[in-house]
Order: sequence, then C-alpha cells, then structure tokens
Amino acid sequence: MKKDIKSTTRQLHNFNQNKTAKKIDIIYPDRHFEELAKEINNQIDLTKQAEAVKRSTENELKRAISHISHDIRTPLTSILGYIQLLESDEISSEMKKEYIETIKNSAGRLKILLEDFFELSIIEQADYPLTMERVKFNVLIIEALFGFYEEFNRKNIEPEIHIPDNDIMMMVDTSAVRRVVENLVVNAIRYSTGNVIVQLEKYDTTVQLRISNTVDELSEHDLNQMFDRFYKADQTRMGKGTGLGLPIAKSLMEKMNGSIYAELEENQLTMICEWRSLTTMLHPNSS
Repeated sequence: MKKDIKSTTRQLHNFNQNKTAKKIDIIYPDRHFEELAKEINNQIDLTKQAEAVKRSTENELKRAISHISHDIRTPLTSILGYIQLLESDEISSEMKKEYIETIKNSAGRLKILLEDFFELSIIEQADYPLTMERVKFNVLIIEALFGFYEEFNRKNIEPEIHIPDNDIMMMVDTSAVRRVVENLVVNAIRYSTGNVIVQLEKYDTTVQLRISNTVDELSEHDLNQMFDRFYKADQTRMGKGTGLGLPIAKSLMEKMNGSIYAELEENQLTMICEWRSLTTMLHPNSS
C-alpha cells in the first residue's frame, strides 16, 4: 500500500509540475485505492475543463475590450478633432454649424455603443429577470413592426409582411420579444439592398419568425460570425451600427429558451427565430 501511495503521489506531482500529461494509473491491487485513482483522474479532467473555459472567457473578454476600445476611440477622436477646429477664430459660421453637427453625430454614435454594450452585459447575467406572460404572439409581432413605418418609407422599402390572422398564444417576455424584433428589423432595413420580408408561422411544436432582406457581398464566413460581439460584415461601414444588435437578440432568445440563426441563399439573408409553442410547454410529452 505504501508503495502504491508513493507511486500515485509521484505521478500526481509530475502531472501538476507539467512534467507529463499522463494521468494517474488506475490499475492497483486494492479495489478501493483503484477507485480513489479514478476519482483523482476525474477531478483532473474537471480542472482541465474549468481552465479551458476560463481561458476562453478571458480571451473573449480581451476581444470585447479591444473592440469596444476601438469603437469608442473613433468617435472620440472625431469629437476632439472638431472641437479643436471650433476653437479657431478663422472658421465661418457655416463651417461651425457643420462641425457641430459632426460632433453631435459622433456623440450619438458613442451613446448608442455604450448603451448597447451595457444592455448586453446586463442581459448575459445569469439572474437577468424575465417576465413571462401568455400573449397573442401574432398581435405582439404586428405591434412591434408598426414602429418602423417611417423608417421603411425613408428607405423606399415596401416590406412583405405575412402574419397569420388566427391567434397564436405564447408564453414570452413581451419586452424581450419586441427588442429582438426591433434589432432584426433595424438590421434588415440598414443593410437591405432591396426588399424586406417578415413572416410568422406556427408549426406543431414551434413558432418561427423569419425576417429576410437582400444583401450584397455577404459570405458564409460572415454568416457564421454575425452573432459574435462587435462583428460587422462590412468593416468599412463604421457608421452603420455597433455590431451588438444581433448578439443582444441572440442572448434574449436564449434567455427565453428559444434560438436564433441565419441562412443565406444567393443574395437573400434570412434571420430565423424559433420559440417553443405554448401547447408544447403545457404538454411537454406531446408529439
């Protein structure tokens, strides 16, 4: 027994000192000692998994800080630069108005960025509160779309909207649903090169919202990355959003036990949100 203890201690020491990647031998004459070795190896596996998660979280945090630092620096640099120009006595009143307008726009971009980043950080907290209630889901979606009438007009877009007349009863957080719809519609209007299609459908076990718009020069790589924080498919369009709208929508969908994903067919991008239907939630064993 002493020999086995010394051997196990030596193996564990070598592993902890990174002298070997080999875990503890689990073949011992004593059954209880063998079980102990197995549990030590299980703990080693759990520790390695925790370290991997920690590294991934730290890397994600570093990337987030890098992105937000870059996106904050851009409007701040613009603001400070134009303030210096305003201090000159040689500029005309017209130029002053132009500079002030540029400063306002940059400050507005900065405000939106900080608000979105703060909102995302709140949503991703484990104890983020949701108020689930039974609602007519088709009516809720229509109400959420009403607020975009003027924006569609400004972009000369006449959206195709297909919402069932029959009531679709759902258990959802209404404010979260509105925020998801808002972010997806804003994204569709902002980047559409033509039409926008909004379609709501009820299936046996799910309810699906599809928001489609035509796009130019979008790749499969963009499709896989677009729900990542700060990702922008076209980095040259710096004034068109914070890169946080889709991650916010994804986080809210996950909080509601739903899902969101994107499909690209030729030049048509479709954002798809899925919720479990009320019938399925009330009867989880139903087919």
